Amino acid sequence: MTYVVTTPSFSGPLDLLVQIVARHEIDILDLALAPVVDDFVAHLVDPASRIDPNDLSEFLLLAAILVELKSRQLLPSADEPDLDEELVGWDERDVLLARLLELRTYAAAADHLYGLLARAERSVRRQRGLDDGFVAAPPDLLAGVRPADLARAFLRALEEKPSALIALDHVTVDAVTVAETVAVLAERLPGQPHQSFRELTRGLGTRIELIVHFLALLELCKLGLVDLGQGRTFGDLDVTWIGGASSVDLGRIDVYEG
Repeated sequence: MTYVVTTPSFSGPLDLLVQIVARHEIDILDLALAPVVDDFVAHLVDPASRIDPNDLSEFLLLAAILVELKSRQLLPSADEPDLDEELVGWDERDVLLARLLELRTYAAAADHLYGLLARAERSVRRQRGLDDGFVAAPPDLLAGVRPADLARAFLRALEEKPSALIALDHVTVDAVTVAETVAVLAERLPGQPHQSFRELTRGLGTRIELIVHFLALLELCKLGLVDLGQGRTFGDLDVTWIGGASSVDLGRIDVYEG
């Protein structure tokens, strides 16, 4: 045990103190046990200390040995026992406890084996099997295969596989740009200076065309050629041409991709 005790005649671990007393290096009558117990109790109730239950039980065992030895020395009898024989008795007790734990382990293993045997008794052994003349042989995978067949298979494995072609003839690509739409609107809006976005895009059939026309109007508004307004929430977008006969510089228009 690592618990350190301090007495006028000894300072060190408690288990070492018991061994020294057993070897008669310290007289048990000169050893004060009350300070040892008081120090341990103070250490036990200290909130900062954490005592392991195993250390606590070991301290109680060693302290009980010292108390019994000292009580026997203080009250001698006619047939005074030998101190060495007393300590040997404690060793024999530890051996018995170890054997008891082993027996409990073997008993638990026996119970487990008994459960396995009881489970096995519920199974029924098969009485009939395969006929004596039955031979289970795996199929011959090379039966009927000629060397020429192997050669052709080898050549097919080595030949270069054609790359897959993806047909795109059914895909329609919309070639509509913002710059071209800006130029078209710059020619169309001066003749109809005030109209709604719905009227402006009435003849369009695809979504991408509607998006491109909206971006083109934003570009014209940024250039100061178009005034955009909306009378109410989610209402029609009013488009008003305010650029007069101004020409549009297509180089100042942002390029939209995707």
